Amino acid sequence: MKKLAIVLFVTVASFCLTSSAFAGSLAPGQMAKCTNASSITLENTGGGAEDRGEGNATVWKSSNFTTVAISLSPNANHGFPGNGGGSTGYGGKVGNDQVKMASKHSMGRGKIVLSSQNNFSRGDSIGDISGEVRITNTGTTNLSVNCS
Repeated sequence: MKKLAIVLFVTVASFCLTSSAFAGSLAPGQMAKCTNASSITLENTGGGAEDRGEGNATVWKSSNFTTVAISLSPNANHGFPGNGGGSTGYGGKVGNDQVKMASKHSMGRGKIVLSSQNNFSRGDSIGDISGEVRITNTGTTNLSVNCS
């Protein structure tokens, strides 16, 4: 009877540890896991000139066995001429004056939140984060990962 109680205690303790929140910095090449999270927050905490400060990650989901690539690039401007909304055209002019429209340029996002979708049965949605989710930092800057 004592052995059964010990096995039950270890099982419950390991379940609690695997479903607890993970928060921390993920260096390039490292991986983090979240299990049955209601939300997962990814934030680019790196920066710098290397790779224009881009944070890249792959997110693998056990619910539907898919991998999604995510790029967090708050410093990336993609090298658009004329602040992103202009065009190079007739007469060699560059800028918004020629196309008569506001700039459509925006920098990339530095933070995203993946949220669980309760309306789907497991595996029905490509955005389903139920089950185990593995986040791998494939970029050159640090990422912050928070599972809740």
